[in-house]
Amino acid sequence: MIKRLIDQVADAIASRTSAEAGTEGHEAALRMATAVLMVEVARADHVFDESEFDRLLSLIEAHFELSPEEAAELVNAASDKAENLTSVHDFTQRLHESLDEADKARIIALLWQIAYADGRLDKYEDSLVLKISDLLYVSRGRVMRLKHDAQHAARQAR
Repeated sequence: MIKRLIDQVADAIASRTSAEAGTEGHEAALRMATAVLMVEVARADHVFDESEFDRLLSLIEAHFELSPEEAAELVNAASDKAENLTSVHDFTQRLHESLDEADKARIIALLWQIAYADGRLDKYEDSLVLKISDLLYVSRGRVMRLKHDAQHAARQAR
């Protein structure tokens, strides 16, 4: 009887711990997917300069509420993943299945901010952000508003 009670308590603790670990793993996967997409947009024009890198770090730090060291680790890991990337589909699919419409729009806003980080929008950056927004099923009207907002913010920063 006591052994069965101890086993039940142990099982309850183990399931709670694995559920928490599962949630943390899920959140880490979403952070990684977002960071990989951000790195891909930064690299889309084949120029990943210091202004884009700094903007990428600050956006990741702010968006995910990470320390500068944690943000740098995430960017480095995402950069490694992006190095051999052939398609963004796996990352967008994970985000699409896990996020609501507002969170998806926030990601698109981040991508536009990365695209405009160097003060100009390259056609490859533009194309990639539009492709990602389509894969996330964010309405084109909302995407264009977010693009306009990022463009306006980039002009104000100059």
